[in-house]
Amino acid sequence: MKLAVIYVRVSSKEQSSEGFSIPAQKRLLEEYAQRLGLRVVRLFEDVETAKRAGRTSFDEMVRFLRQNKSCRVVLVEKTDRLYRNLRDMVTVDELGVEVHFVKESFVYSEASGSAQKLIQGIKGLLAKNYLDNLSEETSKGMLEKARQGLYPSYAPLGYVNDPATGGIVPDSDRAPIIQQLFEAYAGGKTSLSGLVRLGRQLGLRSRKGAFVPKTTMAFVVANPIYVGEFRWRGVVYRGRHAPLISRELFSQAQDVLHE
Repeated sequence: MKLAVIYVRVSSKEQSSEGFSIPAQKRLLEEYAQRLGLRVVRLFEDVETAKRAGRTSFDEMVRFLRQNKSCRVVLVEKTDRLYRNLRDMVTVDELGVEVHFVKESFVYSEASGSAQKLIQGIKGLLAKNYLDNLSEETSKGMLEKARQGLYPSYAPLGYVNDPATGGIVPDSDRAPIIQQLFEAYAGGKTSLSGLVRLGRQLGLRSRKGAFVPKTTMAFVVANPIYVGEFRWRGVVYRGRHAPLISRELFSQAQDVLHE
């Protein structure tokens, strides 16, 4: 009985779709393994949003296959689940494994003929092109949001993302703290280190629950988003969101920061 591993991957946008979901991929590959009499010894799963190399489970799978020469079969839904770039393709190819692309009814290995290798190479390039195009479209969409005055990324401290509008709105818990920090700093009697201590006293934490460090505090007091503007790719846009402080207070804080 051949030993095999299963690799499944989904992007954050695909998780809610049954056709792409992790459970759907698992069912497909486990049923396929059962039909072929393959013994699945490990399952590797990645949920991602970016196209850059560095998928945790993909890298873990590569290490496992390098260390376990008795396992030479990889089961995956289709080409673009396994490869995101040419580097991934070369990495898998160097393992000398047999890759089953189940939905494409295609098996690729060192024994594959030159025509099959050519086809697989083309599929890998198409997968990379799809991801490049997806990245471009996402980038265009974010730029258009910025032009419309909607902050196109994760909300900074003091704000939260609003799914209803696609923009940001004041955070009822953190916004009052941000206002107090600006007032304290603009007076010129509190340093950035003092703001860090004051932030802790007031209970200011990041989205992940950590206390705010000095570097982040410096970014906060210099960020024009709190007066209703934001920078995106080197351009300042007038935002639709409600400002947390006055322009006068922000200007005073910048004078202190520059000094």
